[in-house]
Amino acid sequence: MTTPSEPEPRTGLPIGPLVDATPARGPMPVVLAGRYCRVEPLDGARHAEALFPASTPPDAVARFTYLSTEPPADRAAFDDWLQHSVGDPTRAYYAVVDASTGRAEGRQAFLRIDSPNRSIEIGDVYWGPAIARSRVSTEACYLFVKHAIEELGYRRVEWKCNVLNAPSMRASERFGFRFEGVFRRNMIVKGRTRDTAWFSIVDDEWPQVRAAFDTWLAPENFDDTGRQHTRLRAADRPTG
Repeated sequence: MTTPSEPEPRTGLPIGPLVDATPARGPMPVVLAGRYCRVEPLDGARHAEALFPASTPPDAVARFTYLSTEPPADRAAFDDWLQHSVGDPTRAYYAVVDASTGRAEGRQAFLRIDSPNRSIEIGDVYWGPAIARSRVSTEACYLFVKHAIEELGYRRVEWKCNVLNAPSMRASERFGFRFEGVFRRNMIVKGRTRDTAWFSIVDDEWPQVRAAFDTWLAPENFDDTGRQHTRLRAADRPTG
């Protein structure tokens, strides 16, 4: 999809169309409730007891490979990270709570919050082993995008990842984000170079992406064991 252009009245040169320039709202301290999860503002008093073990499974080193931080070495290190993250004014962290257990099993954040340009990023995503690659994590992403576009007024929701992070690359396209390109050597993470893949969903794509999510998340799409009948293919949409 390309943005249509209009001629500039005085010069005839192509320019972008006029849009509503009202700034989007910043992320709100609200609970986003779905069928399978709740996404709620991260709070140490409510979430640390469950989120710490979810963040330190036996394969934690592998799960944190592409994050900017290492797995917490102990509870004190985790509490320090949590306090710093909750207090970061440039980000808005939320816990992902499994509705079936009431336990926080992951976290995700709004980053690069650009209200004037109505653009926002979903990032620093960690979904623990109890919810990774499940209805819970899929719905957590869905609720974030829905909240950003429909309730906060963003035109663009971004997803970025290391190009070597194959699971994140696959997930972004499964969730309906469109690949935009690679920023080469744009970051140094843990002392190593990172090429970053950029993906996005923009507001006029969202209705069709949302419909794919709604169909996939419907209870009738799963059998008694939780196995899906139809795969989520939110990225299968017109490209015009």
